[in-house]
Amino acid sequence: MQLNEVRFDKVLPVEGYGPGFFRIGGVIVDGPLILLPEARRGWGGLEDAAPLLALAAEADVLFIGTGAEIAHIPEDLRRALEETGLGIETMATPAACRTYNVLLSEGRRIAAALLPVA
Repeated sequence: MQLNEVRFDKVLPVEGYGPGFFRIGGVIVDGPLILLPEARRGWGGLEDAAPLLALAAEADVLFIGTGAEIAHIPEDLRRALEETGLGIETMATPAACRTYNVLLSEGRRIAAALLPVA
């Protein structure tokens, strides 16, 4: 089997994460964040819905990383996000990071809202 290294030119993959932080584009970012192919933004967590709702114009799918374990997001948030037409995938943050990177390498219109692992 041949393995090919994925190159991320001009986009921001998740390079690593740990308790309370992420490494994005060589920069350590503390706390929750929103990640787009070419931008990272601070985020206030699941109670901070406005930045997530605004992503409908920038992405087709939003991965929501809920921390170390998968968890349900608030039903009113899920309903509001679905009404924008944005595809929502909720998963544990490690899985959200991996999935985001795979689709990023394919050039897809994606976003991730990530809560750090504890």
